[in-house]
Amino acid sequence: MCLSKHVSPGCWHRAADDHIPMIFSVTHSRSLPLTSLPFLSPLSPTGTLVGVGDVISQQVLERRGLANHNVTRTAKMMSIGFFFVGPAIGSWYKVLDKLVTGGTKSAAMKKMLVDQLGFAPCFLGAFLGISGTLNGLTVEENVAKLKRDYTDALISNYYLWPAVQIANFYFIPLHHRLAVVQIVAIGWNSYLSWKANKM
Repeated sequence: MCLSKHVSPGCWHRAADDHIPMIFSVTHSRSLPLTSLPFLSPLSPTGTLVGVGDVISQQVLERRGLANHNVTRTAKMMSIGFFFVGPAIGSWYKVLDKLVTGGTKSAAMKKMLVDQLGFAPCFLGAFLGISGTLNGLTVEENVAKLKRDYTDALISNYYLWPAVQIANFYFIPLHHRLAVVQIVAIGWNSYLSWKANKM
């Protein structure tokens, strides 16, 4: 049992789950509970960050320039973030934490494998499919696009996310895992947006 006010490494994961999730400010020494900031639900930052990823994709990867920026496309990508990415990932982490319990290195490895071999392939296919549908593709066109782009996107996923998720599952408590993914995903979203909108 962990009775000390100073939580030992072995008790850190359990202790973190017993407290209200906190957002730590870089410029302030105190922390604010998420419940006092309802606009910072998983939907809100995820939708915004997917939109940021699309802006980076258009301006940096595709070099469209501000005059040729496709605002409608950014709005579509943000809607995917709001209504699909945030809810799907946030709910999945809760399920995964129940499927694989514990805060050991072995548990973190198991969570990463379940996440990357089970959830990630399905999530990526759904993301690309939803993007294609919002872009007006027919079922046949969407299937053809998935056949063309899915494998490359999945391989790229495996270059990045396994290492990120091992660290995420081992060091980060459940309440903060979506936030960590969101930070790393700014770059990943840029790639996904480029891939999803590449016709």
